[in-house]
Amino acid sequence: MRERSGVGLGLALLSAITFATSGTFARPLITGEWSAVAVVIARVGIAALVLAVPALLALRGRWSVLRRHGVTVLLFGLLGVATAQACFFNAVRYLPVGVALLLEYLGIVLVVGWMWLVHGQRPRALTVVGSATALCGLALVLDLTGAGRLDPVGVLWGLGAGVGLAGYFVIAGRLDAELPSVVMASGGMAVGALVLLLLGGIGALPLAAGTADVTFAGHQVSWLVPIAGLSLIAAVVAYLTGVAGTRLLGARLSSFVGLTEVMFAVLIAWLVLDELPSLIQLAGGVLILGGVALVRADELRGTRPASATVPAEPVLSGER
Repeated sequence: MRERSGVGLGLALLSAITFATSGTFARPLITGEWSAVAVVIARVGIAALVLAVPALLALRGRWSVLRRHGVTVLLFGLLGVATAQACFFNAVRYLPVGVALLLEYLGIVLVVGWMWLVHGQRPRALTVVGSATALCGLALVLDLTGAGRLDPVGVLWGLGAGVGLAGYFVIAGRLDAELPSVVMASGGMAVGALVLLLLGGIGALPLAAGTADVTFAGHQVSWLVPIAGLSLIAAVVAYLTGVAGTRLLGARLSSFVGLTEVMFAVLIAWLVLDELPSLIQLAGGVLILGGVALVRADELRGTRPASATVPAEPVLSGER
């Protein structure tokens, strides 16, 4: 049992690390010839194709399952994939990767407000404390009185990513057990890629890409290098290890391990892109993560014991 948990923890950490590379892989592209929309299309489109085979195997010809959950897959693709990722990568154009990801993680706090306003689920005291802590952390991350004030355009994109992430959690939380998670992921990413490609094709969103070399980790490399990293490492590997780790650890423990993604994202961006938030922003990040952890702990504490024996299968983890 201990060995099983150790393997699960290793897989969950690998998932968090690989998810955390997305902003670092995307930065050379979106500061060059690529628009954020084109980066998202390439990432999720390739990942959807790679996951199509395991998705078909998991579905085992049960097309009626996909038809019954078609609306859920569509909404997941629109919010959890297209909105969350397009906004996040646009935020990375203006903000440090770690700051953009912290703003996105505020989506977990938005879920609290959604469940209260729409479903009448009044948050418990620990959730209120966690939400307030996260908002205090946001004020420090924005560093409104500091010399290195953040670009408001990037902040808005980051908060938009938080809205997309909130949509992801709301949709994933209602996921029926009969729909395999790999089908949800592959289908949602295919929907997201097609929707963004359509909007870009009609001119509603900027769509630009190029084949010029880009600067990555201080070296000139082919544009294929960050594209491969985004789609294969930050999507396919991250997703598959996340699912495997969750099956061994359970949804509760793996959800907390997923919070380490922000820490890894800051570290990777520092090592590869030589960017690091200020000390006050790092302190704000700690408060945001602490607040999110309190909200998540209160949520899991309120889970009925009966449901804990069959943990919901995750769709993705961390930055979607």
